Amino acid sequence: MENVQGKDFTELYDILPGPTAIMLSDTGNLPAKLIKDFRKKSNKPVLKGAFVEESIYIGDDQLNLLADIKSKDELIGEVIGLLQSPAKNVISALTSSKGKIAGLVKTLSEKEA
Repeated sequence: MENVQGKDFTELYDILPGPTAIMLSDTGNLPAKLIKDFRKKSNKPVLKGAFVEESIYIGDDQLNLLADIKSKDELIGEVIGLLQSPAKNVISALTSSKGKIAGLVKTLSEKEA
């Protein structure tokens, strides 16, 4: 960890002595979710610390916070959903009111006749 360029792990050094397992993942919240799932059967493992996206989390009390962090794919999905929402609302409004529009056009055409 000392030889990794551009990352500062010094805050984690004090918690690493003793029995320690290290989990690596491309998805920031996945290790915490796995630990939470495993803990349904046992009270171990205990989270000593985590390094996620340049942030350091120390202590087992951070497990729920880490598990709730949205992954990059989840965030992208939410943004896409938010971008699609206004278009879906307009289409839905037009679709649900097409009978009203047709009735209005028919009424207006009958008045002119």
